[in-house]
Amino acid sequence: MKLDLAVAALVLLSALLHASWNAVVKSDADRLLSFGVVMMMGTVIGLAAAPFVSFPAWEAWKWLIASVVIHNFYYFFLLRAYAVGDLSHVYPIARGIAPLLVAILAGRFVGEALETREIAGVLMVSLGIVGLAFSRGMPRGKEWHPIGYALLTGITIAGYSVVDGLGARASGDALGYIAWLNVWEGPWAFIFAVWRRGGATIPYLRQYWWRGVGGGTVATIGYGIAIWALSLGAMAHVIALRETSSLFGALIGAFILRESFGWKRVAAASVMVAGLLLMNLRFG
Repeated sequence: MKLDLAVAALVLLSALLHASWNAVVKSDADRLLSFGVVMMMGTVIGLAAAPFVSFPAWEAWKWLIASVVIHNFYYFFLLRAYAVGDLSHVYPIARGIAPLLVAILAGRFVGEALETREIAGVLMVSLGIVGLAFSRGMPRGKEWHPIGYALLTGITIAGYSVVDGLGARASGDALGYIAWLNVWEGPWAFIFAVWRRGGATIPYLRQYWWRGVGGGTVATIGYGIAIWALSLGAMAHVIALRETSSLFGALIGAFILRESFGWKRVAAASVMVAGLLLMNLRFG
């Protein structure tokens, strides 16, 4: 199954939006509260949209509930990765492992067998993105900690991507699934952040509410596009294309957050782009 050009363009936009809100959280003085507000904004948007979309079919709710659980593990691992590592380091690892895992899981659970050329493309995408993360050389000692958290993050990314693809297809209306997923997914991180920060919550919100609201809006739109695309196209193709967010994340880390970026990462990005072309374009 091939992606329509317009769908592919929207998935690329989703990738850019995802990298952007991750940069917002990573650069915040209080990542936990920032992340909580981002997620709570998703709930607000979901509640606002719910009256205007179809209620998901009951067959979709097992996937929706599973997604909420997996997403909360994802949030924990992601925040831990950002606590001990750079955006341009941990973000590409987390996003890079997902396409390969999704290709395996999609083939196992929904029968989306990939051609040999497409498998090679998925491998190139994954190797290229992981190469972005390991461009500084082999880590030592505690340098493995952010990598470990990033790998766990990537596993949860693959898990919720497949689950949400199945849920959106079973729901009968991908937009309804997206809205209700946001309703149930969002509050928990915010409740936990308020519980941990206590009296510091109100002063933070007064000063930095706009970061969470902006980041939450971007995050909700970005993942909404991804779920919609997952309901239309082959999962491995959608996720591989969306994981170009790794390159966006590395560039944002390098030029906006002032994290290092060298020629090795450029070479790795070239491998990733070649893999995307191999996966999504037919030659001859």
